[in-house]
Amino acid sequence: MRSLVLAGLLACASGACGPKTGAGPPVGVSTKGDAPSPPSDKAVRYAFDPLDEREVSSEAMRGKPTVIVFVSTGDLIGQAQVSYLVHMAKNDGDRVNYAMVALHPRKEIVLVDAYKRTLGVEFPVALGDSSATNAAGPFGEIPAVPTTIVLDRDGHIRWKHTGLAKSEELRSHMHGL
Repeated sequence: MRSLVLAGLLACASGACGPKTGAGPPVGVSTKGDAPSPPSDKAVRYAFDPLDEREVSSEAMRGKPTVIVFVSTGDLIGQAQVSYLVHMAKNDGDRVNYAMVALHPRKEIVLVDAYKRTLGVEFPVALGDSSATNAAGPFGEIPAVPTTIVLDRDGHIRWKHTGLAKSEELRSHMHGL
């Protein structure tokens, strides 16, 4: 029994759990990359399928700096990224919007909810699909998870990063928003 649980955890850690993106590196593989400068001129419009009554949309998040992280529950680096955001959100209170978009189909909502509870996520969580991660999606291509997006108060992309971004690095891109 113990070996079956260990095998399952190893499979998830290797990226076998959770969805894959269509193009680019598979979900669970992190690459380093930043959004091109200068920041976007046009506010981004987005809406994701929320886990509860709290919306993860451009309308709901407008008016405050916003940090959105795209994750898959089988990705260990994504877990670390969410952990950084959980601590940042506790520190920032209501001054900054935080949200997590899990790249899982609705039929896996129980898995995503368990992930959220295990990591202590108190900010809004939503589900995303391939339309959120392809080049025509609201944030352009999301090549791998975790990918973190920082938006200003008006919804303009100020920073986009694929891979682990520590709190200090995130805060440096949030400065002045």
